[in-house]
This record gives sequence, C-alpha cells and structure tokens, in this order.
Amino acid sequence: MVSFKKDNIGSDSKQFIKQDFYSRLKRGLTKTRDILNTDVMELIQGQEKIDENLLEQLEDQLMMADVGVEATQYISTKLSEAMHDNKLYSNEDMYHTLKASMNGILEKSEQSLYIDREKKPFVILMVGINGAGKTTTIGKLAQQFKDSGLSVMMAAGDTFRAAAVEQLQEWGKRLDIPVMSQGNGADAASVIYDALQSAQSRQIDVLIVDTAGRLHTQNNLMKELDKIKRVISKLDPTAPHETMLVLDAGFGQNALIQARQFNEAIGISGITLTKLDGTAKGGIIFSIAQQMKLPIRYIGVGESAQDLRVFNAKEFIEALLSH
Repeated sequence: MVSFKKDNIGSDSKQFIKQDFYSRLKRGLTKTRDILNTDVMELIQGQEKIDENLLEQLEDQLMMADVGVEATQYISTKLSEAMHDNKLYSNEDMYHTLKASMNGILEKSEQSLYIDREKKPFVILMVGINGAGKTTTIGKLAQQFKDSGLSVMMAAGDTFRAAAVEQLQEWGKRLDIPVMSQGNGADAASVIYDALQSAQSRQIDVLIVDTAGRLHTQNNLMKELDKIKRVISKLDPTAPHETMLVLDAGFGQNALIQARQFNEAIGISGITLTKLDGTAKGGIIFSIAQQMKLPIRYIGVGESAQDLRVFNAKEFIEALLSH
C-alpha cells in the first residue's frame, strides 16, 4: 500500500471519491455479476425451500462463473453446514451466508502492496504472458505511484517485442517518468542491471521492471527470469522486493494454471488480475485465492489508471452481488 500525502480533501469529497470508485468497480464487474446476480441470486430468491437440491443448483451456477471446484465446494460446505445447523431460515439468511463464505475465501488474499521507503529503489518485477495487460498495468501503477508522491523509473526489459518498449516509452513521456531501454533484441538482464544502477544513483523510490511476455510452458524464457532476478540481487541482495504476476481474468481456469507454473518457476509475491470488465469469468478470483494463497494486490476493471484498484475483498463481493 502506498502512503499518500496528506491533503485538504473534505469528508464530502472523500465520500464522493469512494462512491465513484465503487461505481467503477460495480460497472467493471457487470459481465460476471450478470451470471452471479442474475442466475445465483434469482435461484436463491426464487426458492421457497432451502434444501440440498438448491445447494446443488447453486454449485452449478458458481462453476459457470468459473469460481472453480475447490472454491465452490468451500462455499457449498459453508451453506450446507448453516442449513443443517438450522441457521438458514430465509433466502436473506442464505444470501448473507453466501457473502460470508465468499469473503472467507478472498479476505486472506487481501494484502495491499507496501512500498518500503527504506528500499531505494523498491524494485517491482512484473511477469506474465503476452496479452495479459502487463505493460499497461506498469504504466497505470507508475501513474498511481507518482500521484502519491513517489519518484518512479521504468525499465523496458521486454526486449523481444519492440511494441512493448514503445508502449512503455509512451507512458514515460505522458507521465514525465524516465524509462531505461536499449535496442530491440538487447539482453534483458543487461537493460535491467543498468536501470537499477541508474535508479540507485538517482535515489528513485520505485523501479518497475517490464519483462518479456512468456507462456508458463516456455522453460527457456522462465530461465531468463531466473537470470534477471540473479542480476538484480547482485546490486541489491534484497531485490526484487515484489515479483508481481499479471493475469488476464478472461483466461478463466487457465489463469490459475499460469499462476501455479510461474510461482513454481520463480516464486510470486503478488498477483494483479486484469480485464475483469471484459469477461464473465471473474469468478476465477475465488479459485486463485483459494488455491494459490497469494496476495492479490490489484484488480483491473477498466481502461483508465483509476480502474486499476487495490483489491478489497468485501468491496469486491458487494459489487459482485449487488443489484
């Protein structure tokens, strides 16, 4: 979590900002909410009798939203226990138990990113496959960090894709943030080494490192990430301070497979889940949280930098199940 500067924003303005964030989140989760709210909530509200048959139907709807087997079983077990303990007297009771069980899965992954100001720079290594929104996420994070009063530098370590370097340079120009890069096809580890040296000499607060998008099955590229981490640690044995995996929610259960493979290969300390606004598979966040037991730092629910938001479990569930 970034420490923001004190300001003169009044309570009314802060409340407006909070409501605006919530409306953005709710709007961004529309496609997934259409499944959970329309199908799940109508199922709950349309039943006079709460029984095992209702729970089985509910499981089917959760699976359709890509909540995943383990997370669905956890939710179903909590509902079944409440039913057998005679705690489900009404559809409203079931609704609140559903929310509580969902929160039980997600709240453990609600760990915002803490930027240690003693680390100069605080190095964030961004990894993920092509198309997940990694470079765009870097730009959005850079903007948020700068807006919070931190000095930022970006390193164009995706030397395999010229467009990635250009995209990062464009963000740099827009935000007036330095971008360290070399020619197309340059050694990524060399680019990042130079960037870290420069960031250290300039006392930069945060260095965000882009890397080449790679499939989790490409062992040679995974080994390159290992090399990058070793090179970084030569200049700062404590770095990288965050290895963040960017996942596209639209991949559904394949995103979970990516998370497992990346974590096994290089060790992940945080996850950003992007493109929740463009998919009906947003339920994958429950599966990722349940199985990976890793912090979900940010979620992406739109195009603007403000639509990349710190993950808040209760707020997410409220927006997901709201009418």
